[in-house]
Amino acid sequence: MLKDFFILCSGSDKNILKSCSSGEQNKYAGIGATVFFTALMAFIASSYALYTVFDNVFTAIFFGLVWGLLIFNLDRFIVSTIKKRDRFWSEFLQATPRIILAVIIAVVISKPLEMKIFEKEINQVLLEQKNEMTLANKQQIARQYTPAVEALNQEIAGLKAEIDNKEAETNALYETYISEAEGRAGTMLLGKGPVYKEKREKHDAYLLELQQLKETNRAKIAEKETQIAALNAEYAQTVDASQPVIDGFDGLMARINALGELPWFPSFFIFLLFLAIETAPIIAKLLAPKGPYDLKVEEEESTVETWVKQKVHQRQQILATDTVLNEKIYGEIAEEEAVYAYKKQKAEELMRLQADNFHDIQINSL
Repeated sequence: MLKDFFILCSGSDKNILKSCSSGEQNKYAGIGATVFFTALMAFIASSYALYTVFDNVFTAIFFGLVWGLLIFNLDRFIVSTIKKRDRFWSEFLQATPRIILAVIIAVVISKPLEMKIFEKEINQVLLEQKNEMTLANKQQIARQYTPAVEALNQEIAGLKAEIDNKEAETNALYETYISEAEGRAGTMLLGKGPVYKEKREKHDAYLLELQQLKETNRAKIAEKETQIAALNAEYAQTVDASQPVIDGFDGLMARINALGELPWFPSFFIFLLFLAIETAPIIAKLLAPKGPYDLKVEEEESTVETWVKQKVHQRQQILATDTVLNEKIYGEIAEEEAVYAYKKQKAEELMRLQADNFHDIQINSL
């Protein structure tokens, strides 16, 4: 039963092949098996490729089955139409379109399986690309928020500098009135005199201003720090929102590009392997020697061709003979007086009827 199935896959005539030897049947069963397994490989490869696109097993299997059946039907048709006539180059010319198509199909089939074979290496390349994209994305988004954050930080630094300057002035006044009291500066008189009191009041006024400035600036600093925190939170949210796009950067095209960054040598030989598989049915038929089956097919075709040519020739002869006879018969009839007189009488009757009819129409129109 398996042998019959593979013979069916080869596209050969089962009735003719049954009259051939067992070896001839095995040869065409082998060609059919090549056609079948090529289609099976096309089904597996296309299903995996479509799974990476649709991410759905049933959809991938359905369209993969359609693709496999298409390849099966195409190979079976081409193999069955290549006739062994001991003219290799003529047969090769018939198979050329399929060989060109085999190169295209080999690329389509080999790439998904290459991606599966080198999946770990591709994942490593994709991981590096994702990390680079993540850093680039953060830098790009940061450029939108950095100017505002830096401006706020500068304002905070200015407010803090204002406090520091006021505090330095206050401390200097403190040192001034203490030195006056100790007699180390100013009047150089020990004790708390009028000058000390004046300097102490000035220090106390500056100290009050410093406290008010600290309260005011701290409130402003807190407000600006809140704005910075809001900008940082918004920046983090924007990065988090864009990260899933980067994490999802592992589709079919991304994997093909990642595969292209790996060494070409292993991929090239996998491509050659699938090219050999794809062209196997055609090569098997081209290289197969002319056998009894081919002779019987050629005999049957030549029988039909000869029979058709005979029928056409016979019809041509009948037509030529009938034409000669008709010309002779009608020539003899044309020479008979009775026929001439009869035709003349009928023509006269027809002309009278036409004249009467024309006369009646003219009267009715008056």
